[in-house]
Amino acid sequence: MALQQGHEYGESTTSVHGGESHQKALDSITDPIVMASTYTFANTQAVIDYIEQKQQRGEYGRYGNPNEAVVERKLAALEGGEDAVLYSSGMAAIVGVIMAKLNAGDEVVFFDECYHRSREFCSKHMSRFGVITRQVEACNYEAMEAAINENTRLLVSESPTNPHLSVVDLQRFAEIGRRTGVETLIDATLATPYNVKPIEYGVDYVLHSATKYLAGHNDLLAGVIVGGKEQLADIRYLRGILGSINSAHNCYLLQRGLKTFDVRMERHNANGMAIATFLESHPRVSKVYYPGLSSHRYHEVAKAQMKGYGGLITFEVNDADWRATADIVDRCQIPKIGPSLGGVESLIEQPMVMSYYELPAEERADYGIKDNMIRMAIGIEDTDDLIHDLTQALEG
Repeated sequence: MALQQGHEYGESTTSVHGGESHQKALDSITDPIVMASTYTFANTQAVIDYIEQKQQRGEYGRYGNPNEAVVERKLAALEGGEDAVLYSSGMAAIVGVIMAKLNAGDEVVFFDECYHRSREFCSKHMSRFGVITRQVEACNYEAMEAAINENTRLLVSESPTNPHLSVVDLQRFAEIGRRTGVETLIDATLATPYNVKPIEYGVDYVLHSATKYLAGHNDLLAGVIVGGKEQLADIRYLRGILGSINSAHNCYLLQRGLKTFDVRMERHNANGMAIATFLESHPRVSKVYYPGLSSHRYHEVAKAQMKGYGGLITFEVNDADWRATADIVDRCQIPKIGPSLGGVESLIEQPMVMSYYELPAEERADYGIKDNMIRMAIGIEDTDDLIHDLTQALEG
């Protein structure tokens, strides 16, 4: 017996117990890790019953495993969706959706601040199969609607975006899709279901790099797509063919990470707001990108639909070239230099160096990546310690 159906449980209760059986195998309080590549049948009639009755049980590991099923139910419950399909990474998840939903001649429209690898996959690789990718200015709803034609099948955005943290008006985004008969997808990795649930606004699919806040410990890769059960059926089927699943051990780690999701996000939100406020007041900082600040371009949209604003902050350093900016990054003692975000440890990096170093300056400018820009993924360390460290780095 799982949690009572029909009762609306809180975020923390859902994080701990959602999707799980009340009494587990071998009377264990945790779900045992099922390390099996294949699942056997008692006799031939059992195989026939499985096929004819569409039984929900294991057959072969490429189609899923018991640990995965628990995590999928938990993620669907947290996001408020009917079903969830787990993948080996966030990129595997969006590739799975795109390949399942788009055919030759179809078109997809992206806001241009979406993760550049997602857009690259469509524009460079899906184009080989006859899929057309269109990109319009982030949060320009008129431009997005104008880009839709009879061949458009999917509208895609992140919210908030990375690294500029633009926030999409989810209701308006979903309404464009409904009015034009085009499905919508939001990558809500930076927001997490703790801060916003896009499905409540009418969005069809919600995608997460579960590597980030959902797992929360920088120790695994995973991705998930959440939506309606029927809408996800062809996505799940294709995943079984492609084999982009996660291991049982990774699923166990993700399930364990999710149990503290609520309490971790409370700290990420609090730290993010405090440090963004500090940075905005510091004379060495010329601009802070954080939707919780009233100075942010999309603050009113964020305030209307988000519970909190997460732990990712981007800021620009006053009168600094790329080398002086790098020196600030290097002087930080608590955050480690590296990509990714959403873990308990703070991370810091210079987007120009970490992600765009090989691009010419003109192309970086097209992406809105400045030489004096720093991105910091705030962890759950003590707020005062993080501010003290940033102070010495900025003033050193």
